[in-house]
Amino acid sequence: MKASLRARRMARNHKKLTQQPKLNLVALMDIFTILVFFLMVNNGDVEVLQSDKNVILPESISEQRPAVALTLKISAEDIVVQGRQITTVAAALALPGNTIAKLREELSYQSGRAPQLTEQQQKTGRTIIIMGNQDMPYKLLKRIMSTCAESDYRNIALAVNSTPAVAQDEIQQVAEL
Repeated sequence: MKASLRARRMARNHKKLTQQPKLNLVALMDIFTILVFFLMVNNGDVEVLQSDKNVILPESISEQRPAVALTLKISAEDIVVQGRQITTVAAALALPGNTIAKLREELSYQSGRAPQLTEQQQKTGRTIIIMGNQDMPYKLLKRIMSTCAESDYRNIALAVNSTPAVAQDEIQQVAEL
């Protein structure tokens, strides 16, 4: 005997409901592909330098981002290269002369670990980023920069907090009043 249309439809629906559901991954893969491209395009907005709570950077309207390079941090107490404490600020200021011997040794060690210099780098020197506290004495900055130059780190960048140019103009106008 033939089953009625309703009975066949009910049997067909019952059969579908008892099967394991299938996951359609095509739409999910499309979403993840778009997400990956979005993250790759917007990756350039990430700050290169890790902030340090012990170092208060000066303000500037500079918009140029630093390249990846050796980082030298100068807090109120310590001088640190790539996370390794080299000496204290007081000891560096107490030394005679214009260079800091411990810093020179560390920079020589770091340059020995780095790859060979290209022709452009041989002309300009190796790159170093100095993250100095805004209250750092000029005498200390001068000694550090002299030591860096002696150790072939002549391409020196000073890290600052970037502020909008409009805010700087407003500050100047208020200061003139």
